[in-house]
Amino acid sequence: VTQTPKHIQTQQNTFRKETNCMMATSVLSKVMPRAIANRKKKRSYLTEEEINILTMNTALEKEKLQDQYQNFLKNHANGQINKKSFNSMMKESYPGANTKRINRHVFRMYDTNGDGSIDFKEFTLCLNILSNGTPEQIIKQIFRMLDINNDGKINFKELKEVVKDLCELMKQNHKESIDNEDNLAGAAFTEMDLNEDGEISEEELVVACLSQKKFAKIITLQIIDLFLSN
Repeated sequence: VTQTPKHIQTQQNTFRKETNCMMATSVLSKVMPRAIANRKKKRSYLTEEEINILTMNTALEKEKLQDQYQNFLKNHANGQINKKSFNSMMKESYPGANTKRINRHVFRMYDTNGDGSIDFKEFTLCLNILSNGTPEQIIKQIFRMLDINNDGKINFKELKEVVKDLCELMKQNHKESIDNEDNLAGAAFTEMDLNEDGEISEEELVVACLSQKKFAKIITLQIIDLFLSN
């Protein structure tokens, strides 16, 4: 069995500390549903299939999942977070800031089946990765945010758009940001596009971030900062 070189292990451990430390204590308070409930009613219990998927992929037990699902339904009576509700949640997290553009990108991380809404299973699985996942799992979630058209790759236009919207929100929220978003996007794209084919694959993004590439790391940590408490 080939062992991971020591310097790569060190870089992975560094990334883990920087992501998990920031995520674990604050992501729950940032994204737990607080929007007004929708009017449509849905079943008041989780199916056995849903429970099996969630217990296999999280540390939550059946009883805890059922309790959390009931809390979810109190805020989203039809069992779905639509884009309007999601926008309200983000607006609560960033009072006074225009979050409309960045909301689209964050929403993609949760809406894994692309149906335009987030159910309890999608919400819980994504939240678990962001708070308890490995560095590689977290980076793969970030990939979904950067892949605007969901074609499995990131082009320069997509990266540039997300970086611009991200930096604009940081400025509105009085957080330190990058002065020249285009330069940051260009430098990061060069780092991430390892085979120089003009596109970034999920694997390339993972390798670039775990290798602690300077500009890839800046963008990744700014995305993670979205889920930190103000």
